Amino acid sequence: MNGCANTLPVVFPVSGVRAANVAQFLNYLLLPFRANRGQQDPKRLLPIICFKRDGKQGCKPMQTYPTGYAESHRIAEQIFREILPRHSMAVREEQIALCHEVLDTLYNKEISLCEAGVGTGKTLAYLVGCILWQMHRPERMKLPIVISTSSVALQDAILTEYLPELSDVLLDEGIITAPTTAVVRKGKERFVCDARLAERASLVHPKRTREKSRLRIAENILDMDRIPELSRYDRCRICVPQSCPRDCFMRLDCRYQQYLRDSMKPDIQICNHNYLLADASHRLEDRPLLLRSYQALVVDEAHKLPDAARQMYTETLSQHNMDELCLLLQQANYKDFDRQLRTAFLTLSFSCTQGLSKLRRKVSEPFVLTPFRRAALIDCIALLQNACRLPDVPRYLLNRLGEAESLLRLFLLEVPTRILYIDYDADGQPTFCAASSRVPQLLRSALWNTREPAILTSGTLAAAGDFSHTEQLLGLAAYRPLRHFRANSPFNYKKKCLLYFPPRVKMRMDNRKMAEEIVRLVGACHGHALVLFTAYRQMAEVRALTDGQWTYPTYQAWRNGGKIIQQFKESGNGILFAAGSCWEGIDFPGNMVSLLIIAKLPFPIPDPVSDYERQQYPNLRDYINAKVIPEMQKKLRQGFGRAIRTEQDSCVVAILDERAGIGGKYHDAALAALPTCPTTEKIEDVQQFIREQKRPDYFL
Repeated sequence: MNGCANTLPVVFPVSGVRAANVAQFLNYLLLPFRANRGQQDPKRLLPIICFKRDGKQGCKPMQTYPTGYAESHRIAEQIFREILPRHSMAVREEQIALCHEVLDTLYNKEISLCEAGVGTGKTLAYLVGCILWQMHRPERMKLPIVISTSSVALQDAILTEYLPELSDVLLDEGIITAPTTAVVRKGKERFVCDARLAERASLVHPKRTREKSRLRIAENILDMDRIPELSRYDRCRICVPQSCPRDCFMRLDCRYQQYLRDSMKPDIQICNHNYLLADASHRLEDRPLLLRSYQALVVDEAHKLPDAARQMYTETLSQHNMDELCLLLQQANYKDFDRQLRTAFLTLSFSCTQGLSKLRRKVSEPFVLTPFRRAALIDCIALLQNACRLPDVPRYLLNRLGEAESLLRLFLLEVPTRILYIDYDADGQPTFCAASSRVPQLLRSALWNTREPAILTSGTLAAAGDFSHTEQLLGLAAYRPLRHFRANSPFNYKKKCLLYFPPRVKMRMDNRKMAEEIVRLVGACHGHALVLFTAYRQMAEVRALTDGQWTYPTYQAWRNGGKIIQQFKESGNGILFAAGSCWEGIDFPGNMVSLLIIAKLPFPIPDPVSDYERQQYPNLRDYINAKVIPEMQKKLRQGFGRAIRTEQDSCVVAILDERAGIGGKYHDAALAALPTCPTTEKIEDVQQFIREQKRPDYFL
């Protein structure tokens, strides 16, 4: 082995070597060298074998891999290079490399940030890695694996598509001996309570047939997310309550209780980020667990975890919350306290809306403690304290009263670890918000200090190739050892994508000029366009300015615009104006989107939390470079990912923001966020690109 780059130093003991150790040693010698392992140090790919000489300390301690390490990597190669291609799946080197990274992370009990570009096949990569690792775990140590996602669509895809198909293939090939099972875990408010359903059904008038039919569906479907067109009102009336009464007459036959018992069995537990964080909070506080104890964590769509954590660690109190609290007091026969508390909170709300001009949209304002607000807060807190001392108050009501009192006390004391602000809705109603200023530290103590292996994956974890911003947001900036892995998209962007910037002019790109540019691009590409905006208002204004400028079917997707998006997909050559959730998580394969227009660079919208973060930097430039630009780059890549979804796709991507144009202030930052592809300022190049890339039937 003297000619090898990575030799294995071996020192045998004088007294001989056990046969089992020799077998293990030979197994390591045969460990295959694997290509495309990301940016790993090659020295980490092989173990150092060193058997100590008896009584001597001159050798390094023997370093070994756990049982099944080499076998898991070997089977992974077999699955992706031989088995899956027999089932019409392409071999993707990036996908194989990601699976090996997942296995290394699991066996080494480390944390890995894995960025996987569009088309990598990351879901299948980590599912194979998790199944193989779990398969080789000792029986006494086997516990579930948790997969946390941001979107319901991905949860459903894992549960109903990826996992069943993969499990069937591995069963047929003899890799596993029993099907891999999974369950989606959700908050109890998403499930039907049979007792409340029966009560609600009895109150609905017989002539309201549509409502009656939906409630009848609920008798057979436990998960309310799967009941079509169930109203928000009915969801609130038939969901499982926060505290189930011990004397419930349906407790023995309760479908929700049976679901909880069944959810303890599967190999994989699937949940969203909020549920994962809620479970972590329960563990830290020694409260009942929401998830069964698990041995590894996969966080898919990990770029959304900081937002979920910020939401999780923000306490809120709205007029609606206070109305619910007062209603509970009224139901507990404390009507006097109900009236007093309503009056006190109304006074507090008035103190926060006094002098507020009429609003047309939601706004957030930092909280300022004035004498009027201080007096109103003291009155509310005193009433809540007195309500907690009332006799025979139910435990769940005591908890709610205590939570409201604690939150208002934060505003009275102006606690420095909280960012205090007020959200105003379009009607001017205030919601009191207390966000934590220590979200990264809370995330670390909740999830990473357990020292269980974790894989965090997404298409946008790095900003211009740098993971630092994501590490800081996730509380991993000082965590060691921390692994990093990047798998670039397998798509040929240099050939299949053209990046267009409008020619620079001295005048600012207003909505009218933007509409004119969109009309030119749509004409050059013959429709098939997705136009992404950062604000719904601008979307509506620009859409109105383009009205009548083309004959292609045109759609406008507002919030919860799933039906509109489906109509656009079925149109063939339509134009979709969209904002919000359409920046990510929606698949437009084929020629659906052959022109992607990004109206503005997606810089984060300032709010009281970002104002607080800005104060932590010595100057505005440092804050923009450290926080604002990386956020924009990651969001821009999410939007760019709507363009090309398969190897056969081709697309023109137009960024109309003059700041991103050639010579613009953020041109280099925009290019650094995107794959390398040709750029142009000429509409003639756009026309030529479409003519060369598209088949004749595209133009029909």
